[in-house]
Amino acid sequence: MSEALIQIEGLYKVFGRDPASVMPLVHEGRSKDDILAETGHTVGLKNINLTINKGEIFVIMGLSGSGKSTLIRHFNRLIDPTEGVIRVENTDVMQLSPKALESFRRHKMSMVFQRFGLMPHRSVIDNVSYGLSIQGVSKEVRLEKAKTWLETVGLAGYEEQYPSQLSGGQQQRVGLARALCTDAEILLMDEAFSALDPLIRSEMQDQLIELQEKLHKTIIFITHDLDEALRIGDRIAILKDGEMVQQGTPDEILLNPATDYVEAFVKDVNRARALTVETVMKPPSRRITADTIGEALLQMKAIKGDYAYYVTDDGYQGIVTQEALEAAYQPGDVAQQFDEEILEDLTAISPDALLETVIPETLEADYSLPVVDEEGNLKGELSKRSLAQVLGESERRDSVADSPK
Repeated sequence: MSEALIQIEGLYKVFGRDPASVMPLVHEGRSKDDILAETGHTVGLKNINLTINKGEIFVIMGLSGSGKSTLIRHFNRLIDPTEGVIRVENTDVMQLSPKALESFRRHKMSMVFQRFGLMPHRSVIDNVSYGLSIQGVSKEVRLEKAKTWLETVGLAGYEEQYPSQLSGGQQQRVGLARALCTDAEILLMDEAFSALDPLIRSEMQDQLIELQEKLHKTIIFITHDLDEALRIGDRIAILKDGEMVQQGTPDEILLNPATDYVEAFVKDVNRARALTVETVMKPPSRRITADTIGEALLQMKAIKGDYAYYVTDDGYQGIVTQEALEAAYQPGDVAQQFDEEILEDLTAISPDALLETVIPETLEADYSLPVVDEEGNLKGELSKRSLAQVLGESERRDSVADSPK
């Protein structure tokens, strides 16, 4: 079971001279535009409730002005809420003293900025080790740690360079190494890759995913790009005008958009590149486990199909057809053992594989493809029909939307 690390409850943020005086109007449900026109105050966030689990990448996304950057700045109290509760490991962050808050920011959370935030007059290694110097770590130790993190992000040998000598992608790697160097459990990444060109941005996404597999940090990632959110997020929260309109896993948001706003977001997404086999596969409905040919034929008849997946204690072994069983069956020999030579070899696919990577195999196969995990366990089956349904759903939605009323 996932362990909750950060909990946000009933969070509101109103910008203006007297936010508290405006809160009754907010609670009445008055619109953001009405409140601005009537009071001169801006509602930045409205009734945000979310839980972020330890070790996950939680993506907060939305268009400009949706409140996503305002929200992330509440986690380390760079912005204080007008109302609401912020808990980190059951500690009420709003109750921290100035000294405790300073320690919290130095040791618990690190931030990676959109525009890199590097100090131009400091070398790369001094930029990376800066957070440790603030913590009072000795120079020898902090430089050694900084060197290690630079190697981790692929910048070994750049220690004595200066930010102006680096490309944008390299500068962002320095920013990432600096955030990681403090050993903070939580990384806040505010549009961290949006200033990079598409190719470097994709490489940084790959590196973040690769690092997360090793480090298991809790990462809160802000983006306006749904493709980026779907690619890196374990869960995603979508904001609109300061309100959360949907929260869920990438496949939940992609396959079951909660509002017209979310549906407009997801309609142009390439599903084959965003969804994995696991999100589309069906439970394995055809399975043969018998030790004898006679028992296998009985199981095949119960399946009401002409083929099945043969599974032993060692996992998935291959495909067996009713025709092959009948050809091998010797009447009267009730102890006739199942001979694996009658199996047909059908390559299994991983539940974690992107649909894009298995489309050719699925379309060319005579049978539904078996979905098998790393231990050899049969987890499901992927048919041409299932694949067509999920890839064609967005097209059907578009055709319905465009059809005359």
